[in-house]
Amino acid sequence: MSLGKRTDWPDDAGNADGSGNTGSTAASGSTGKQQTAQQQKKVEKIVLQYLKSKGYKDAEKALRENASLDGIETTLADLASAFPGNEVGADASVPNWILFYNEAEQGNPDAYSQSYRELRRWIDSSLDVYKHELYAASYPIFVHSYMDLLARGLAEKAEEFMHLYSGDHVVNHTNDIAMLATLRTASHVAENSLATLFRSNKYGVRMTRVGFELLLSFLQDHNHTLLMRTVNEHLNIRTIDGTVPIASEADADVGITGHTQNQLDAFNSQEIMLGSAPIDQYVRDEVDRTLQSEAGRRTKDAVSKEASALLDTFSKVKQENAANALAARDSVPMPPPRGIEIEHQIASLKALRKRIALGPAALPSICMYTMHNTNDAMTCASISDDLSLMAAGFSESYVKIWSLKREPLRGFQSNFAPASVTKEDDIEAIREPTSSDHRKLVAHSGPVFGVDISFDSKYLVS
Repeated sequence: MSLGKRTDWPDDAGNADGSGNTGSTAASGSTGKQQTAQQQKKVEKIVLQYLKSKGYKDAEKALRENASLDGIETTLADLASAFPGNEVGADASVPNWILFYNEAEQGNPDAYSQSYRELRRWIDSSLDVYKHELYAASYPIFVHSYMDLLARGLAEKAEEFMHLYSGDHVVNHTNDIAMLATLRTASHVAENSLATLFRSNKYGVRMTRVGFELLLSFLQDHNHTLLMRTVNEHLNIRTIDGTVPIASEADADVGITGHTQNQLDAFNSQEIMLGSAPIDQYVRDEVDRTLQSEAGRRTKDAVSKEASALLDTFSKVKQENAANALAARDSVPMPPPRGIEIEHQIASLKALRKRIALGPAALPSICMYTMHNTNDAMTCASISDDLSLMAAGFSESYVKIWSLKREPLRGFQSNFAPASVTKEDDIEAIREPTSSDHRKLVAHSGPVFGVDISFDSKYLVS
């Protein structure tokens, strides 16, 4: 399959004819560099026209200064005569000019991987206030780059691309990534419902004006015209004014109308069943039969009394098991029950009766919580002495605190005047009207490596 113009590589001496005449090769290379520079200049003019049409004056001014385009007022009609019509189409509009991408990238099967890798490195090194919106914009770029590789018949490159970069988005788009990973050919892209949805609709992304200008400047400065084409064709970027940054990737990820976004939030909203697996019906019946047989003895000896107590305990266990266990035993593959399980179940009931009931007078000596979907970002945690609060620090420069009693954690409003607080009732008046049992505290400038709660649960140190 041809990926671009064929190049006859030179022989040992570096020439096409092997004659040792290197002068023509050097001249040809110099001419190629001049053509590339001219082509780059034309692309810069295209981007300049796009920024001007959108009213991005600051970005336009910066581009004029950095690319030495001051005084150049090229019209689209002038640009129309500079490129072959089959590359950008007959319609000389700004969006069509953004579709142009140079021949070097078109013929390079690694262009998508190289461009996307540089984009992700740039986002990782960007200011934290713009990372959320830039990460959200990188997701549709990733999807269309992957589908473009499949459409061009580069299945191996597409599989490698998915393997290298799908981890960037698998947390927030688990279902989409799983479905896209099953595509293997161009026909799959044409027939798959999710791929068709992405191809026929623009993906909405909410960005601040500064964040959008930074993204455009990066793509233009690094000559990532393939990614620029994807942004123009498949993204619907909605810029917002103001200095308040976008708080999370979910707020920036608008997505496609009718398609579920924020799949992590939807997954986390499901009820988690962390109980043990349901007791097999055969084991349950046999334990019941054994305990009833021992409890029904005519001679009320110690064995009979213990069996009666175990029978009562087993009834409570069955009720708790039905309320907290998995929906069905078949949901987790289990081996067939054996007779030894009956003895094991009775031994477990005896151990259960010896446990001390927890309460205010008998607090647990060990308290364990499992944190789900932290994506290796949680670095530390602490639980208060009275087991009422739990705090955790994260590598994303914030601390999160939970009420283990599910009581609301009400902070103070940000716009209150300290001078107005003169009595205790005023303190309650300035608290936030929220019923959330957790709070996110943002103040660190780097990863949080340690948190601790005071003995009276009034102070948190991080």
